[in-house]
Amino acid sequence: MQKEQTDAANRNTANSDDQRATGIIVIVSNFSDETNHASHRVGDRYVIAVREICGALPLMLPALGAGADLATLLDNIDGVILTGGASNVNPHYYGGGEARDQSLLDARRDGVALELVRACVERNVPLFGVCRGIQEMNVALGGSLHQYMHEVPAHFDHRRPREKPMEVQLAPRQRITLTPGGTLEGLANGARQVMVNTLHAQGVDRLAESLEVEAVADDGTIEAVRVAASPTFSIGVQWHAEYRTSEHYLYRALFKAFGEAVAEHADVRAKRTSMGRVA
Repeated sequence: MQKEQTDAANRNTANSDDQRATGIIVIVSNFSDETNHASHRVGDRYVIAVREICGALPLMLPALGAGADLATLLDNIDGVILTGGASNVNPHYYGGGEARDQSLLDARRDGVALELVRACVERNVPLFGVCRGIQEMNVALGGSLHQYMHEVPAHFDHRRPREKPMEVQLAPRQRITLTPGGTLEGLANGARQVMVNTLHAQGVDRLAESLEVEAVADDGTIEAVRVAASPTFSIGVQWHAEYRTSEHYLYRALFKAFGEAVAEHADVRAKRTSMGRVA
């Protein structure tokens, strides 16, 4: 694990003067309200994936809460990543009552992320939701969540085995079945089943009407979705695709496809900007 972190740091500080970003990707942060040390945080693996696989420039979006100027933001960027996090979407957004543990909520993240999902879908901005991100996509578009997957009859415990080494916690240990003819099946070179990691306590319950299922676990848990009517990459996955992208073909393929959509959006945005200047 230490070597992995060192290698990542070296890659992020390497000279990249000969690399030109093909677009700008906003990575949504989590808010941590530790006493005297409040901060907005983004995992470095997302930054690495955006730079190395997507070929884009990563920018962190603070957890600004509701009411942020998302129109101006989306005028100037080409893709959005909704990251995973330790917090849960507040159940009041989907009629789920009061959360048992209020300390696991992140109101600032909820406020900006849920509005951002709807704005991206409306404006056809490439969108990639990871773990909490797929849950935000579902809730923002009208769906609901299971708050405690391990308490749902006939469902597995999808949480990480915290008593085991990180190498085991992050390893692919859950089988998912990909939807025939779906986007993920294409990215997986036609494979019907793939092993992925599983680290989540919550999951999709009622699927939003505008979403289509791209993958399910053996217990029926929805593991990946796509915005059905979107002309661009607009996908959410329940697993952490940012982990071990060099070892897992589908993880890397997801970021590559997202990066290609971002590059296309950047090209269109550049042409639109150029035409505006001429006019």
